[in-house]
Parts: sequence; structure tokens; C-alpha cells
Amino acid sequence: MTPGGEVVVALDVGGTGMKCALVRPDGATVHAERHATGAARGPEAVVGTILDVAEGLAGKARADGLTPVACGIAVPGVVDEARGVAVWSANIGFRDVPLRELAQTRLGLPTALGHDVRVGGLAEARLGAGRDAGHVLFVAIGTGIAAAHVVDGSAAVGAHGAAGEIGHILVRPDGPRCGCGRPGCLEAMASASAIGRRYAELSGAPATAAEVADRAAAGEPLAGRVWAEAVEALADGLATGQALFDVATIVIGGGLAQAGPRLFDPLRTALRERLTFHREPQLVAAALGDEAGCLGAALLALDTLAKESR
Repeated sequence: MTPGGEVVVALDVGGTGMKCALVRPDGATVHAERHATGAARGPEAVVGTILDVAEGLAGKARADGLTPVACGIAVPGVVDEARGVAVWSANIGFRDVPLRELAQTRLGLPTALGHDVRVGGLAEARLGAGRDAGHVLFVAIGTGIAAAHVVDGSAAVGAHGAAGEIGHILVRPDGPRCGCGRPGCLEAMASASAIGRRYAELSGAPATAAEVADRAAAGEPLAGRVWAEAVEALADGLATGQALFDVATIVIGGGLAQAGPRLFDPLRTALRERLTFHREPQLVAAALGDEAGCLGAALLALDTLAKESR
């Protein structure tokens, strides 16, 4: 660490844990911490933890001879980045929390608030698997499915802060009911939780998506059927995304990407079969792992700082 160097206080807040770091403007992490979110304590307690951790990180930076210049915070759910408000999050219980203002007041630093998947996409597009691609669609597949469309290093937010909800593209009108209330969403067909749930329904035995992938690779017919159904649905969703956004690279992240070739090989084939005049995008695995959220939060904060200094 260089004495006097600038760093950003970055937090990626999830329903279970917070990934926190001090990040240099070049994207290098100089210090990292993890903390429990403690969502069961209620949203006010979570906000208190976020502010305490952020303040502690800023203090750590100063104690190490570094200069904190901004703070970036990423949260799940619906985020109004323009106003700096966490509008709603089922995982944390946030409703209209002015998190940016609260953090700025506590830390005395310019602060940016972003959506966890969008900032993850920002990091993958600028520092990770989509680097130098220009047009990137980052798709995070875990308990749910969400995406970020990044063009020239900037992630689209949408008119209401809800851009990127690719998990709620309708892919199977007669499919299982999604958590949003509508049947047949991509998330209800191809998320990790949906794969495990589908296998359990058909077999009567619980299984994770990783276990289904392993069993499919080992030749179990039922697991192979469930895995193939998920891949086909995911290919439909990605084909729709490519028709809408015409990206150069689709980056797949989240827990399902850990399946590696067992996911990417059949998915590439299925996606190619669905494309006609559309250009086939490069389909790659995310490179930054669970650091993407923190790095993206830092990038968002630096972008905000740059805009404010103009």
C-alpha cells in the first residue's frame, strides 16, 4: 500500500453477508472484510451495520496512511440510483431507505448507491470477463436471475431503476409460477433454486442445482432431463436478450456458472440454434467471482465522483 494513496470504501450487501473492501482507483483491492448482514434484526439494524462497517473501513484506510475519497454501496432489490434510495428489497427488508444520504452524513464522503447485479456487471465489463468488449450483458444466475446491460463501461438503470430484470422474461407460458406471481418466467425455470425444486418435485428427493448437474453428467436420466429443460429455457431468455441488446459478450455469473462446461457447452449450442440474423455473442463465465459487487460499487462511486467534479 502506498502512503497517501486514494481508496474507495466499497460494500456489497447481501441478504446473508456483506463483502466489504478498500479499493484503489485502478481496481486493486488493498483490504477486504466480511460481515454478517443480520437481516433478521430488521432493516434499521442492517442500516446501522452498513454505516458502522463503512465508517470502520474509512478509519482503517486513514490509519494505514490512505485517503478515502468516496464510498460505494451495492444492495439487492429495486434501487433508485439517482436519488440514492434503496426502494425495496425482500432479502433485507428495505423500503425507501435513503442510504446514500445516510452514508454521506456518517462518513463525510461522496457516496453512490447501486444495484448489486448492475455493479457486478459494471465490474465484469470493465475489469473482468467482458473487458474491452464494449457491449456486455452480464447475467447473474443464483437463487434468482437478473442482468445488467453495460455499454462502454456504463450500466443502464432504466426509467424506474428496474432495468435488467431478464429473469422475468416469459419463456414458458404454462410453466411454474414465479415468485413475482406470474407463471413461466425464466427465473422460475432456470435459476439454481428452480432447478433444485424441479428435480425434487419429480424425484421426491431434495437436491441442489450443483447436485443435479453432477447427476446429469453422470448419466442419470431424470437429472439430465431437468438440466436440459433449464438450459433450453435459459437459451430462450438469452436469445431474447441478444435480440434486444445485440451485445458482443454475454457474461454468466452467479452460482450456476460454477457448473463450467456442463452449463456452457450445451448453452452455447442451444443459443446458436435460436439465432437467425442476430450476431452470436461470445458466451463466457464471469471472472471476478464474489469480488465483482465490491469492485463495481467502487467503480460506481468513482464515476459519481468524476461527474460531480466536472
